[in-house]
Amino acid sequence: LLWSTYAPQLYFGIKPRLPKSLTSGLLWFGLNDWEGLQRIHHTTSSSPPHESGLESYTYTSHIPRVGNTQRLLDSRNKLRVDTSFVNLNDGKDWGARVEMNGEEDTRMSGIWYISLEGEGGLRLVEQEDEEEGLTSPIVLLGNTPDLGSFRIVLTEHADANPITTGHKANLFSPSHGKVSYAGASVPESDLWRAKDIVATLLSNKAQSLANQFSTSTPANSQDLPDPAFVLGRSLGNQREAFQSNFWAFQFSSQGKGGWDVSMVLILPSPVLSFRPLSAPAISNSLSTLLSLFSTHFSSHLPIPPTSPYSSPSHLAFAQEVTSNLLGGIGYFHGRSLIDRSFAHEYDDTPELEEGEVGGVQEMEERGLLTATPSRSFFPRGFYWDEGFHLLVVGEWDNDLSLEILKSWVDLIDEDGWVGREQILGEEARSKVPSEFQVQYPTNANPPTLTMAVTSFISRLKAVESSNLLSAQLGLPPSFPANSKYLSSPTEARSYLLSIYPALRRHYLWFRRTQKGQLKEWGRKPPSRMESYRWRGRTEHHVLTSGLDDYPRALPPHVGELHVDLMCWMGFFARTMGEIAEYLGEEVEDDLEEYRRNEGNVVKNIEALHWSEEDQMYCDATVDDDDESTFVCHAGYISLFPFLTGLLPPSSPHLGPVLDLMRDPEKLWSDYGIRSLSKDHPLFGQGENYWRGPIWMPFNYMALSSLYKIYMPHPGPHQARAKEIYTELRANLIENIFKEYQSTGYVWEQYDALTGEGSRSHPFTGWTSLVAMSE
Repeated sequence: LLWSTYAPQLYFGIKPRLPKSLTSGLLWFGLNDWEGLQRIHHTTSSSPPHESGLESYTYTSHIPRVGNTQRLLDSRNKLRVDTSFVNLNDGKDWGARVEMNGEEDTRMSGIWYISLEGEGGLRLVEQEDEEEGLTSPIVLLGNTPDLGSFRIVLTEHADANPITTGHKANLFSPSHGKVSYAGASVPESDLWRAKDIVATLLSNKAQSLANQFSTSTPANSQDLPDPAFVLGRSLGNQREAFQSNFWAFQFSSQGKGGWDVSMVLILPSPVLSFRPLSAPAISNSLSTLLSLFSTHFSSHLPIPPTSPYSSPSHLAFAQEVTSNLLGGIGYFHGRSLIDRSFAHEYDDTPELEEGEVGGVQEMEERGLLTATPSRSFFPRGFYWDEGFHLLVVGEWDNDLSLEILKSWVDLIDEDGWVGREQILGEEARSKVPSEFQVQYPTNANPPTLTMAVTSFISRLKAVESSNLLSAQLGLPPSFPANSKYLSSPTEARSYLLSIYPALRRHYLWFRRTQKGQLKEWGRKPPSRMESYRWRGRTEHHVLTSGLDDYPRALPPHVGELHVDLMCWMGFFARTMGEIAEYLGEEVEDDLEEYRRNEGNVVKNIEALHWSEEDQMYCDATVDDDDESTFVCHAGYISLFPFLTGLLPPSSPHLGPVLDLMRDPEKLWSDYGIRSLSKDHPLFGQGENYWRGPIWMPFNYMALSSLYKIYMPHPGPHQARAKEIYTELRANLIENIFKEYQSTGYVWEQYDALTGEGSRSHPFTGWTSLVAMSE
């Protein structure tokens, strides 16, 4: 897990899980006209094809420990770009491949750049004749404190078709088939702006070449060489210094092109060998990857052959959706912005500790391994998205999910707080509107990271149960070969002990900072300890809840109680109890506390949030007479006790909840459960983010609760739970699949009336849960 495509915001970017190190990446553009330079592809885009030129981009396979393959369709340039990455030598080395295939007359230029941030060096091994460009293979030698010495070799494919024909082609004949290049010394803070750096290098040289052929005679002013020769050679074989920290290599071709890149550590040796990693070695590794991927998918996310979704097209869809979630995993490093003194209008002003400074401050540099919600629109860490991501990642690679979870847990500070968005460094901030860049240590987010812990413990118990059965049958125990933690109870216990203190601080932080008011407004539920209110709300938004514009109390009031946060805290207590139960006597006092708290939450949900008149669970607020009153907006909020599994199967309130969910005039649709009731006055109004559109995470939670709680356990609605489960699962899979087939993407949300994908795309964060819906 050292190397991977950990720069998901790029179409193809390779970097290690190291704070400052080596980054490699791809840029490309068309050479058929002079506008190519204005349309360089590098950073992922969610713009429609008529603006971006890209019809789709999708990972077709991905095993993070092994490698990945990706398909990019560039409709503007009539070009298909295929990228591949493979880990070699137990992940110490790597190989990459870029293949560009277009129509016969398609001319294109691909650029591979390599930048080095931090200490170390990177230099080009000189060739005898570089005046007209470099010949393949191209070798760079480098070193960093973390990696040691290494060599990078770029080898153009033998079947790449050089551009040799066009206006004034003879003037460029010495450079046909050669690679244009440039080396530059770039300020470390600007290295992430690779596209800007390359565009400047290209445009400067292109202008210089164009000037050579321009004359003052108007009749001849347009008598320029074919753009393929000017733009395709416009890196210009230049270097600012013998050793630069940014190198770019330009491969231009017609119809077909491509190259391999290999990075190999150099072990101490009296003789350094510059032989590139062979193309067959990369090809063999890719063949192994594809074979492993198919086998891995069938064993970890199987689709039964009897399933209506077992067709080749459905299988490819599920594999690509899963691969894109894994391809969205990135490593980010930098400083985030916080303000410890700020408070929203309806919150108390924080008291600063001695020595703390108010106003916006930069935190110390931190690193984070995270699965991003959307490579194009949200290429950064989102706290509450991550819990859903890790449900899929955990099934695919248990130990990888625990690496990501630990990376987040390490961000929990001494008070128990962690920022809901991790915007680390200038590159990450460049994708975020300024009003959302600062994080506030009084603000929470749904504690979904605990989902990853629950899933891990569930897998542990499954292994233990299997081995108990084996022992009863006189068979030896068996453990998953590909998981350190599932194959060793000692390692599993050690891991849980390592994250437990921070998670407990986090749990207690929620109880302390998000506590709701009871006695101030004469509320007398069974427990005086369990009531909660999201801090950080404005008049029309509660961003901290994750359900940004979902209707809440108007006007806002400090006496509000939020049923979704109450349920999240019950879920959190249950998860902490599961950890404590597994760890046993070392935390047995905590176990009693968690179980007591969960029980009190369940009681208070009924006492504080069930409206008998409205027959639904509701928020609460305080009216003009200082009396506690319900705030009922039928939608996801109304389902929360059911979604989080805190509503017992025997509850008399389960029937009304299922009625609300299944009513087509309210929440039910042929495409999934709507976020707000169809008959609500605010349905589809205003920002319309959580005011009707269908979201995958809550639909998944509904399916999970139905399948794990309300279908298997006896109760008056057991048969109905199975009916709803079967129908809801079909609606979700069929609609998301249909939209994927139609648009080439999965989406952030789906229209409440038509099922069409909307908002950001590709959104293979939590929408990839569809691959688990079977």
